[in-house]
Amino acid sequence: MRDFFSAVTGKAVRAVARLRGGGSALPGLVVERLDPGFMARGLERLPLGVIAVSGTNGKTTTTKMIVEMLEAQGLSVFTNRTGSNFSRGVVAAMVEEASLGGKLSADVAVLELDEAHAMFFIERVKPRFTLLLNVLRDQLDRFGEIDTTARYLQRIADATTDVLVVNREDRLIAEIGARTRVRAAGTSGPEVREFGLTQALLSTFPGDDDFHAGSGGGAGAGAGAGAGAGAGAERAGADVTLVELGKNSATFEIDGELHSTPLQLEGLYNTYNAAAALVTVRSVLGRAVAAGLAQTAETTAVLESLASVRPAFGRGEKLELDGQPLELVLVKNPAGFRLGLASFDAEGVAVMIAVNDQYADGRDMSWLWDVDFESLRAGGVDTVTGTRAWDMALRLEHDDVAVGAVEEDLGTALAAFRSRTSGQPRRIYCTYTAMLGLRKRLSEVTDVEEI
Repeated sequence: MRDFFSAVTGKAVRAVARLRGGGSALPGLVVERLDPGFMARGLERLPLGVIAVSGTNGKTTTTKMIVEMLEAQGLSVFTNRTGSNFSRGVVAAMVEEASLGGKLSADVAVLELDEAHAMFFIERVKPRFTLLLNVLRDQLDRFGEIDTTARYLQRIADATTDVLVVNREDRLIAEIGARTRVRAAGTSGPEVREFGLTQALLSTFPGDDDFHAGSGGGAGAGAGAGAGAGAGAERAGADVTLVELGKNSATFEIDGELHSTPLQLEGLYNTYNAAAALVTVRSVLGRAVAAGLAQTAETTAVLESLASVRPAFGRGEKLELDGQPLELVLVKNPAGFRLGLASFDAEGVAVMIAVNDQYADGRDMSWLWDVDFESLRAGGVDTVTGTRAWDMALRLEHDDVAVGAVEEDLGTALAAFRSRTSGQPRRIYCTYTAMLGLRKRLSEVTDVEEI
């Protein structure tokens, strides 16, 4: 009866909120207050439990990959599709998809969890599977020192029951994996699996230690990683290793064999995220097959499903505006911005940069000074916008990058950018809230996927 009452209340709040243009997380907030156990009861009924995806960067894209790859193998998947990664966002998504009796029709849940707010989640629900992507100095005004973020992720790992997937090339994440192995060997704990890079690719993916500790070795993750664990030394093979990058393709080493696959994903970072998704999906499918919920966990089938995954909104997302392509590239920290610049050819593309400093972006934007913008010199930047537009313009000036216009208001800037660059391909590098604001305005003039 309690599930029925909570689900009906949540659905009613959602209907009213939509009529009034309210936020998608409001039903979750209301249901959490009325029935704190609703989330745990709903998720604990799922046959394969919960897959938690956390880390500083790459959560949204990697969650999307895992969801679509599992669905391609016949599993029914529940996820927080809006990317709202606080517990109230998860509850709101449950309210939307649950029956009037409050039950989810799904085999497994794949949930993107904010590092700090995951503490509330794991007190109520223990993930069966956890993927930890990376630890970067992103939004430190929210969480404090980088070790604090690592401690949050350690607690998620400690709450995981079956499989923990870690980034071998991120020093802090690799240490979490090592501690978990020791715990598992001594008493009980999850199996630890890894994704990684070949030695030749380490320098392509700079990590946090490279920017802040003067590390001489390469490191990294597509979404950023710390100094490679064991960089420069002989290393044991990971469960999935990214071996080679191509244009819209990649080669992975899996079980000692090389597998090449086309990709619709854009950006170097998304390709490394794909390695993380592959390890996680293969781990889950092994148990799904044993439980009779999936027919195969074969590598070829999983790679075929990966090949069809498109980028998440704003993560190398491609739109069409005035008959020309427009790419949205989310940037959150030095490693991510550097890889974003390296992932796309600057030639023949009109560029806009949109930088906000709202809570979800992080208030401290001094990290922009750790990014090298020389690749933009030849074509310059047509427009700089956002609440920190002038800071961004100053940073570009120091790298001798010409800026055509500076306009703080996103809507005004987008309209002028569109007018000046008619007939050209366009690319916009943007922080999180700037991306959301731009997508809203773009939805008025072109097709934009609803989130």
